[in-house]
Amino acid sequence: MDKSEVIQRICQCGVVAVVRAENEQMAMKIAGACVEAGIAGIEVTYTVPGATDVIKALSETYSNGEIIIGAGTVLDPETARTAILAGASFVVSPCLNTGVVEMCNRYQIACMPGAMTIKEVVECMQAGADIIKVFPGELFGPAFIKAIKGPIPYAKLMPTGGVSLENVDAWIKAGCVAVGVGGNLTAGAKKGDYQSISDIGRKFVEKVKEARRK
Repeated sequence: MDKSEVIQRICQCGVVAVVRAENEQMAMKIAGACVEAGIAGIEVTYTVPGATDVIKALSETYSNGEIIIGAGTVLDPETARTAILAGASFVVSPCLNTGVVEMCNRYQIACMPGAMTIKEVVECMQAGADIIKVFPGELFGPAFIKAIKGPIPYAKLMPTGGVSLENVDAWIKAGCVAVGVGGNLTAGAKKGDYQSISDIGRKFVEKVKEARRK
């Protein structure tokens, strides 16, 4: 899938599922639930055992683009390249590593490094980031997004951490192009309750739509 299409679809939907599954089987079931919910992308973090294999399996399963598969917690360009070879269509990092951004840009893969200050946001943009992950989101809240968007209105921001059904609308109204949602979406997987992921996922997608309409 073309890089511009990846970014467009993530921004249009506004929700990316952050998956820290215990194994490949759990990750596959979470992905299926996310597809059912209409979520645009799923970020498989490199804290997941055998993350590369999980990314490869998901990329092959959803090769028609039902959901966009990405890699998360990517700390170095070597891991980024491994994820890209496995089929990742976007790469997310908790902080800026210019080597990761360069690797992604070399192969035209969407890159989303993390930032937690305005200075870091600017540095991510200068390095060539496509979307900037505001992390950890729970330490700042939506007000931080408004603060950034004041001097840098063109920054594409996506918070991860602390995003819930109760506050997702506030994040979107503050100016985020999307949100990354982890435990508040996928918690049911630990109990084998994948239907709850679909149900909660639909609510996230709908709340993003509602926030944009207001």
